[in-house]
Parts: sequence; structure tokens; C-alpha cells
Amino acid sequence: MNQLTISHVSREFDAFLELLDDAYWEASCIEHKDFIYDIIGVFSKEVNELNKLSIQDHHFPYECITEGIRRILTKLNELEERRNDIVGRTKTCRDLSEVLSNVIAILESQV
Repeated sequence: MNQLTISHVSREFDAFLELLDDAYWEASCIEHKDFIYDIIGVFSKEVNELNKLSIQDHHFPYECITEGIRRILTKLNELEERRNDIVGRTKTCRDLSEVLSNVIAILESQV
């Protein structure tokens, strides 16, 4: 994978957060909502930190900022495996699949 810029990662994380928000409201049980909400919290903190950076810095390579984002990969892999059980709506599940694989690739490149 090419070196990822802050701008590219911000767009991917924003898209991911939008889909997670949809998945949260579409989830049919509290366990799935809790699972999704935990991921939303971690990515919200990272995106908030990225948004604090100057626009002139968005061409620089991305590096994880928050501690939570460094530890979320296991949970994302679980979401990928259980996506069809956790996300009930077909469109959201399909859209989440592509963005989730991009987010996982981004985080794996940081390890």
C-alpha cells in the first residue's frame, strides 16, 4: 500500500463512522449496539485529533494518534467476521464491507 496521507485516512475514517452510525441504529440487540458503539468511540477520538491538525499538514503521512486506535484492530477483525450477524440491513452491510477492509488495511500498515 502506498504511504497514506492524513487527508486520505480522514476521509476513510469519516466514511467508516457514518456507516457505523447507520449500523448502530439498525442493530437489533443491545449487544450489537454496544459492540458498534465501542468502535464508534475509538474512531471518534482519532478523527477529532486528526481534525485538530492544520489543513497544511494533511499531505503528511498518517500515524496513529490515540492509544485506542492502536488497539482496535482485533475488534475490527471480529466485526469483519461477524458483519452479517451484527449488521442487519443488506445495504449497510455491503457498504461497510468495503470501507471496513480499507480501514483494516490502514491500521495494519501502522503496525
